[in-house]
Amino acid sequence: MNRASAWMQAARPKTLTAAAAPVLVGAGLAEAHGVFALFPVLAAFAGALLIQIGTNLANDYYDFVRGADAPDRVGPVRVTQAGLIPPTQVWWGMVVVLAAAASVGVYLVIVGGWPIVWIGTASLVCAVAYTGGPYPLAYHGLGDPFVFVFFGLVAVGGTYWVQALAAPGDVLLAGVGIGALSTAILVANNLRDLETDGSAGKRTLAVRFGRNWSRAEYAVLIAVGFVVPVLGVAV
Repeated sequence: MNRASAWMQAARPKTLTAAAAPVLVGAGLAEAHGVFALFPVLAAFAGALLIQIGTNLANDYYDFVRGADAPDRVGPVRVTQAGLIPPTQVWWGMVVVLAAAASVGVYLVIVGGWPIVWIGTASLVCAVAYTGGPYPLAYHGLGDPFVFVFFGLVAVGGTYWVQALAAPGDVLLAGVGIGALSTAILVANNLRDLETDGSAGKRTLAVRFGRNWSRAEYAVLIAVGFVVPVLGVAV
């Protein structure tokens, strides 16, 4: 694999739909409400993709350092564990990408005000804290609520906010549905990695409560994701 292909692998393009979907939902609701604004949406879209890529690079690096990405892991290739990119370069890649996200955030703060400062800061911090730092969220069973909040309520509500400076109830309801579907993706990954995560001390909810509990969680999340649009139409 050449260097460009390795970096593309590190970015995990298949995961970017989870970052794009809530922005598109927020933009669609803004259009339906007559408050759509193109440039804030484009900036929110770019920022969401950059934060997702930065999070992926952070996960690749920190999971390798903490031993969660062992040689016997299943699933897609992780570039640090596979030796495709040196760990230091992956770390610096994370820094550069998150810095780019922060630069996009400056414009969003200008149009969205102080709420975007708090949303942006929390998003950047959690991008690293998900698997890095002294108390990595994913290692303490907090990955599921993190994804639900940031890929659902925050992303949908934040996208709408930078256009309308408001976040009405139907927008937040849509955020619940998107957050549930995004969390379901994480649950599926955690089920796949249950044994290796447990061996590495990564105490995801799947590790803590077991396979059957996680399957039930997955079913509930999928149901919520399908029920919420119906409720949105009803209200």
